[in-house]
Amino acid sequence: MNSILVVGSVAYDTISTPSGHRDRVLGGSANYFSVAASRFAPVRVVGVVGDDYNPEHLQLIESRGVDMRGLQQVPGKTFAWSGKYENDMNEAVTLATHLNVFENFHPAIPVEYRDSDIVFLANIDPVLQMQVLEQVKKPKLVAADTMNYWIHSKKADLLRMLERIDVLLINEGELQQLTGCWNTIQGVREVLKMGPKCAVIKRGEYGFVMYHDEKYLILPAFPIADVVDPTGAGDTFAGGFLGTLAQSNQPWNRDVFRAACVNGCLLASFTVQDFGLDRLLKVSPDQLQERLLAYGRVIS
Repeated sequence: MNSILVVGSVAYDTISTPSGHRDRVLGGSANYFSVAASRFAPVRVVGVVGDDYNPEHLQLIESRGVDMRGLQQVPGKTFAWSGKYENDMNEAVTLATHLNVFENFHPAIPVEYRDSDIVFLANIDPVLQMQVLEQVKKPKLVAADTMNYWIHSKKADLLRMLERIDVLLINEGELQQLTGCWNTIQGVREVLKMGPKCAVIKRGEYGFVMYHDEKYLILPAFPIADVVDPTGAGDTFAGGFLGTLAQSNQPWNRDVFRAACVNGCLLASFTVQDFGLDRLLKVSPDQLQERLLAYGRVIS
């Protein structure tokens, strides 16, 4: 079985949605990703937290079998984000971003992590993403996420990073900004000219588009009527996606990539049903299997 390295944020989120309000819930891309991916394969985390980080939260993630030895703890406060969702549950309105200790974060990859088979560069500065790639050995697959802020402010660095990855996972708005293409189908073709061999476009409640090996896969999201909090759904998708690839004993062909997308989609459908990581942490293998069967009826 392949091992996965994720480098990303470990954070506290304050979130308001039509379903309610929560202060300082456990969040961050590395946490959502690792909880999802660890269902399938060993996960190693590199990130940073402050001295206000609750030891119980560290133990909670470790209880999923996640290797957290790469998590730095330094004096100061942990990265914190505050946002709200109103009419459009696909788009968060950021109220405040406090980088705190994350502002001076430079990923130091432990020696025992450098031979990881799969590397996920979560949504961080592309300069830091490149620093990770300079430290790992020869991963079988490198995937990355980004966001509109980096596309706008550090596009040259981002383009250099894209030349060195295999899979890019972004949402439709980011795809449009990155490529200048308002048509998603045209946009994914443009992305592959930048370096990646596969592009997965996350479309929120509308599902996803994958382009790989000159073929498209377009599927809907699992229908959820009671969306509570969409935060972390994209990182959950990435965790399910890469976790499935890591677990597979088969060559990574179209069927395996399809299964990876579906698992990512289904796990994300659990995440949105409660605030933070609460619902995702409670998903049992039987519940995931039941949702997979239900999804089959949706797309049949």
